[in-house]
Amino acid sequence: MAKAKRGKKKSGRPGASTAASHPVERRRDVAIVGLALIGMAITAYLTLAAWTRSTPAFCQEGGGCDLIQQSQWSSFLGLPIALWGFGLYAVLAVIAVAMPPRLKSWRRLWLVAFVGVSVSVYLTAVGWFTLEAFCGWCLASLATIAAILAVVFLRRPGSAPGMPWSHWLLRSGTAGLVVVAVLHVVASDLLSRPGDPRLAALAIHLEESGARYYGASWCPACRQQSRLFGAASERLPYVECSPGGRGTPMARVCANAGVASYPTWIIYGRRYEEVLRPRELAELSGFHWEGGSR
Repeated sequence: MAKAKRGKKKSGRPGASTAASHPVERRRDVAIVGLALIGMAITAYLTLAAWTRSTPAFCQEGGGCDLIQQSQWSSFLGLPIALWGFGLYAVLAVIAVAMPPRLKSWRRLWLVAFVGVSVSVYLTAVGWFTLEAFCGWCLASLATIAAILAVVFLRRPGSAPGMPWSHWLLRSGTAGLVVVAVLHVVASDLLSRPGDPRLAALAIHLEESGARYYGASWCPACRQQSRLFGAASERLPYVECSPGGRGTPMARVCANAGVASYPTWIIYGRRYEEVLRPRELAELSGFHWEGGSR
């Protein structure tokens, strides 16, 4: 009898331990869902701002948020990058709610959150080094997805067979690197088609006719203007007005030309302060667009 009692008491311990662990895991699931909802709210607002072409709240027109929202990194496959972020947060919320707190759900949460952090860090780095701008909303999203990854890290099962950290870091790191590489290739036009001879001829004509295209390396609209010419953009009569970067004095040649915004075209003495499509530039400069000649 004494042995039976001891056995009964011993057999009850694992159950008590398991019962105690579930509330902890569930609390972490609630934290993941709460953070995912915050991320969905941020990205939904940024998506709305992108679709309506409006400046997000607490951001100045022409400021960091505006520059990032207008850049080629603000969209992917024709959709706002914020909308992709909304989908990622939604996936995290669904996994945390619909799947039991087991090994499989942890694997999926870790992988999705790690990819999200990788993309957010990449976009922040692009804004910093390429556009010389920061977006408070984007940083808030980065903080949110990083917090989710931290919670998922704490949620990792204590005894997960066959799950050394080296394996997971390699797997998730590879996935994050692949996604970031695809995003970079698409945004940078590294897979663009060979240059159109007609665009090259138009660029040469603009140079020979005395036209000037004033812009700045950090200006999203200028990047859009150059992208319209593809490989032929290198032949445009471009004048860099901000050689020292954003926030530095304008180059004297641009100040003497009275440049007030970017891009600015001066064609036959007339000023155009907007992005002009190749066909428009052909008409304004006397280039025969259909025949590809002057």
